[in-house]
Amino acid sequence: MNSTQNIFTTLPETLHQSLNTYLEKHPDWDERRLITAAISLFLLQNADGDRRVSQVYLETLFRRG
Repeated sequence: MNSTQNIFTTLPETLHQSLNTYLEKHPDWDERRLITAAISLFLLQNADGDRRVSQVYLETLFRRG
């Protein structure tokens, strides 16, 4: 991944609680990694199939720590 951009958003409480529960059980993941994986997967499934998005998804998914 070349560069990053910050986003600030609000989440429904249910999603936030589920996110925290997941992160507690998977210490090798953090909020940034999980959200990056989720957004890139969404774009892979619903956009034009940009290879750069595929690369971001795979790098995020298989990164350790």
